[in-house]
Amino acid sequence: MVTTHNLGFPRIGAKRELKFALEKYWKNESSRDELKHVGAQLRERHWKDQAGLDFVPVGDFAFYDQVLDMSVTLGNLPERVRGFHGDALDNYFRVARGRSAHGAEDHSACCGGVAAGEMTKWFDTNYHYIVPEFDANTNFSLDPSRLLEQVTQARALGVKAKPVIIGPVTYLWLGKAKDDSDKLALLPRLLPVYAALLDYFTAQGIEWVQIDEPVLVTELDATWRQAFRTAYESLSERRVKLLLATYFGQLQDNLELACKLPVDGLHLDAINARDEIVKAVAHLPATSVVSVGAINGRNIWKTDLTAALEWLEPLHRSLGDRLWIAPSCSLLHTPVDLNSEQKLDADIKSWLAFALQKLDELTVLAGALNNGRDSVADALAANAKAIESRRTSPRVHNPAVKAAIARIDASLGKRASAYAQRAEKQSTILNLPAFPTTTIGSFPQTGEIRHARSQFKAGELDQAGYKAAMEQEITRAVKEQEALGLDVLVHGEAERNDMVEYFGEQLDGYAFSQFGWVQSYGSRCVKPPILFGDISRPKAITVEWTRYAQSQTVKPMKGMLTGPVTILNWSFVRDDQPRSVSCYQLALAIREEVLDLEQAGVRVIQIDEAALREGLPLRRAQWNEYLQWAVESFRITANGVKDETQIHTHMCYSEFNDIIASIADMDADVITIETSRSDMELLDAFDNFKYPNEIGPGVYDIHSPNIPSQEHIVNLMKKAAERIPAERLWVNPDCGLKTRAWTEVIPALTNMVAAARTLRQSA
Repeated sequence: MVTTHNLGFPRIGAKRELKFALEKYWKNESSRDELKHVGAQLRERHWKDQAGLDFVPVGDFAFYDQVLDMSVTLGNLPERVRGFHGDALDNYFRVARGRSAHGAEDHSACCGGVAAGEMTKWFDTNYHYIVPEFDANTNFSLDPSRLLEQVTQARALGVKAKPVIIGPVTYLWLGKAKDDSDKLALLPRLLPVYAALLDYFTAQGIEWVQIDEPVLVTELDATWRQAFRTAYESLSERRVKLLLATYFGQLQDNLELACKLPVDGLHLDAINARDEIVKAVAHLPATSVVSVGAINGRNIWKTDLTAALEWLEPLHRSLGDRLWIAPSCSLLHTPVDLNSEQKLDADIKSWLAFALQKLDELTVLAGALNNGRDSVADALAANAKAIESRRTSPRVHNPAVKAAIARIDASLGKRASAYAQRAEKQSTILNLPAFPTTTIGSFPQTGEIRHARSQFKAGELDQAGYKAAMEQEITRAVKEQEALGLDVLVHGEAERNDMVEYFGEQLDGYAFSQFGWVQSYGSRCVKPPILFGDISRPKAITVEWTRYAQSQTVKPMKGMLTGPVTILNWSFVRDDQPRSVSCYQLALAIREEVLDLEQAGVRVIQIDEAALREGLPLRRAQWNEYLQWAVESFRITANGVKDETQIHTHMCYSEFNDIIASIADMDADVITIETSRSDMELLDAFDNFKYPNEIGPGVYDIHSPNIPSQEHIVNLMKKAAERIPAERLWVNPDCGLKTRAWTEVIPALTNMVAAARTLRQSA
């Protein structure tokens, strides 16, 4: 009989219960016990939702981030959070966001908070994790309390628990040495802690532990490969079974290595690496479990179950009870329940599967494999009907869009003049001071803004009333910026629910859910739009709002757009054509918006490409192909403007050093990037690469409630000036301010503007 299991489940709750519980706790509006109670309720509900599986993941729930959870388990929190008032949860949140709940802070010691842990993208997803920190003196000590608490709760509920932990090699790979030490030198100190943790699971009567090592789908040198052999040979003297889980890509040259590790089972991502399954079976011991991720854990399209059975059935005949099936990766990256969607177009809804529906698909596959297709004939027939409906739907294909794609040539992506000539013209028009100040685009999404938007969507506020409410908020944002003394203003994006969803709502070829939330980090959830068909722009999207904002000030007003690569990477993307084709379609649509803004007199236009790097394939050998079409898509979007129009782009929370040449090829006049959490480490790229254009290194960490001091900002900018000529530096936050409160934004930007003035005086 085939065994069914899951690698992880969305933890935020179908109604974002975890988000709201966290934010109440951080505001001191609820107690620690109340927060923990919500966590326990969510775990119980999610385990019940997975009750039909043979093994259910336990330990995949986190109050903020699963990597930070592993750091706590391994006793590896930064020294700067030790010794404060409060319990372990307070220190956990201090690492995550710079401070815990207001009531838990020892204000005599940490009223200003502490430096939050660096945050970056989880492989090539839009999930962010807190980067583990190491140095030569790092030691580890086991704290199994979180995992044991969840295992105990699960066992009491009759759950067939399979604890989930991050493997030792991936944990070290994910972290960052804060000195010049070698991370792998810490492996001998780390492995005894893992061995002790496995002993705890044995004592709890656990049969299987899932140990995630997704780094195996990346390119590893000889030292990292040897680290795998060392690690798992060290853990071979255990009494609990290990399922080694890989996902997000192919093992390729690491396949034989993975198959020879002394574990009891291997999980492969069959969405990305189906061709490797037969090879893996040939290399694995005859007793080893082979787990195949047959359901896409990262996208929301229905699985073609009949097609899946065509390759699963021979595998099952070969492996018998050794075959396990699961989603390809944790379902963390998908919304919870499609049945919550009552307003989604019926045709499009019939093509989709959220987390719970993916588990239903898994059950159908298991039924067909264990008992024959006839036992699930009705489910297979309904699935086949939905797959065919999508394949043949005229709503998916637009001949005019396909014709426009065919007409793309290199001239669309070229500015009329080189940067030096453009910069001179832009300087004359904009007349900005040295170290010009700006923000990244959004200002706080207040309760009043959200209430007006909810009323408008519910039909309780007409178009005129909604427009008036948004114009009032835009006016407020403009006046606040003028009072602060910022040099290039933004309209604040009051009318936008999300930087991607908002644009998708204005484009043909997109659909939208009501409750399709996924976690980006901590309490930050996003609702990716669903790109189901060919993309076109029926009318202007931002021009009216930007024109109104400009009418409120004589200072330059930035037009704010989201770029095609980010819209693509932060959407649920159609899987029936290459991603590059969808990206080019988006580029042509947003190009029209850029040209309309320029025609309306907007002289500064920012095109955010926050997700450029996260779309990189996990193997460098495949980077060039992606970067070629991704950079070209941006250039098509941006480069139809006149020399006098200044193009900005923004990128956040990613390492850029290894793609800096491609970023330069985008040829934006100004690029803004996150550097505050990394203490300007991201600017190391400019030590050996002379970036030709202007750059704004983010000096204000907007993901933390902490207020940066003027001195801190000045020091960061001085570090930047060591790498970038001062005359080409901007001063700005590291991201948009929509998640912050005005009470935090005003003092932070006041310090930022004051820092810029100090820099001008010393220049």
